[in-house]
Amino acid sequence: MADFEPKIVAFACNWCTYAAADLAGTSRVQYPPNVYIVRMMCSGMINPDYVLRAFEEGADGIIVSGCHYTDCHYIDGPVKCDAMFAKLKRLVHTLGLEDERLKREMISTSEGTVFARVVQEFVEQLKKLGPSPFKVKMEDLA
Repeated sequence: MADFEPKIVAFACNWCTYAAADLAGTSRVQYPPNVYIVRMMCSGMINPDYVLRAFEEGADGIIVSGCHYTDCHYIDGPVKCDAMFAKLKRLVHTLGLEDERLKREMISTSEGTVFARVVQEFVEQLKKLGPSPFKVKMEDLA
């Protein structure tokens, strides 16, 4: 388990979180390469099926991230995301995954260091949890 490196999928709002991840990169802020970023136009537009598919395909953890409430280009994107996320959190729990594998963040365009910190902390948290139980089940089928 010591060599376990979690796979993370981050669904990132185009206008804020994706820009923050880009800022972290252009500013040479170091963060683990464990995260695969999926650019979405708005966190309020994320389909829960995308999150479930990411878990099904082997993600150990998912970050759903977007604008702060007052920064949204689509006005109510974060509110829609909060409603979707609450339902998704219950569903993930029902499926038998730990709540800690699904994370909701609000990261603004200028917060590249915040993005890096969130990824680093999530990697550490997932290393303590170990591989996703879905991953083990999927490997048994192969």
